[in-house]
Amino acid sequence: MATATPHASSGQPETMSKTKVTDQLTPKGRQIEAGSFAIVDQEAGPHSYSPEQWQVVRRMIHASADFEFNGLTAFHPQAIEAGLAALKGGAAIVSDVEMITVGVSKARCKHFGVTVHQFISDEDVIALAKAENTTRAVQAMRKAQRFGLLEGAILAFGNAPTALLEALRLIQEEGAKPALVIGMPVGFVSAAESKEQLMELEQTPWITIQGRKGGSPLVVSAIHALMTLAEQTS
Repeated sequence: MATATPHASSGQPETMSKTKVTDQLTPKGRQIEAGSFAIVDQEAGPHSYSPEQWQVVRRMIHASADFEFNGLTAFHPQAIEAGLAALKGGAAIVSDVEMITVGVSKARCKHFGVTVHQFISDEDVIALAKAENTTRAVQAMRKAQRFGLLEGAILAFGNAPTALLEALRLIQEEGAKPALVIGMPVGFVSAAESKEQLMELEQTPWITIQGRKGGSPLVVSAIHALMTLAEQTS
């Protein structure tokens, strides 16, 4: 897990000289979002995240009103760098469920040239899951691998621990090389365990949440935070 010197949040929202694609579309929307982030910064208190990591964590707190993510969220040391490079390069995002593909901003994806993919409801995926007594999530990851979509991609897991576990197998046993794994499946069966295994990866960068908490909205918020950082640093 990445470590940083503890520091207190500034309590002040970022200011930008002009509207960007990752900003809210209206002045009122931008005002509300900035006010929300200021409240998060004030109430979160001290933390050990870098400024870039905190932009991810604070947006996750903003999306959930759950301040426990200040502490539960963990980063591979190269996670932010890898995520920004992937987005700026127009990487694919491969998700475990359709909710993530719907939640990620289409305008922001278009700006970065990013495509978003999920296969969990495909007929061939369902058929293979039944035939091989696996889950649809497992077969969806295998289909993404067959299509060559995992290479250099951002893998996004908010719902299905078996998808994350299969992605880890593909990385460790079949040489898949995603740019970043955002592993935040929520639940009670294998959710915490899959994230523990993810945090053991050394060569593949990752962002995760320790324990049972997670969910697709948190994954989307993390992706949007990375997109904001990517636009700020482009």
